Amino acid sequence: MDPDAVATAFVEHYYSTFDANRAGLANLYQEGSMLTFEGQKTMGSQNIVAKLMGLPFQQCQHQITTVDCQPSGPAGGMLVFVSGNLKLAGEQHALRFSQMFHLMPTPQGSFYVLNDIFRLNYA
Repeated sequence: MDPDAVATAFVEHYYSTFDANRAGLANLYQEGSMLTFEGQKTMGSQNIVAKLMGLPFQQCQHQITTVDCQPSGPAGGMLVFVSGNLKLAGEQHALRFSQMFHLMPTPQGSFYVLNDIFRLNYA
């Protein structure tokens, strides 16, 4: 397993799903998963998706600038750090963001998001 290839595939899947159908992200989280979005903590798959669905914008497009990853622990986890731009519908300027995912393997051979931290980067 090439960690960089897994991270890149995950990032492409996550953001294309977020931009097209946020509800589709539910299967990437589990009940023990936690999202910290701009300092607000949310736990559990259903609550995380509800938080993402309740954001004050319906349409957006993520443009990824960088993806960095590292193996994490003996259980086969992975840290994935993403930076990029977030273009909101009707807005002229994109917002810069950073997001960190802690991915953990599932018994089926895929990964789920254990931890997810999102921040806008204000310059």
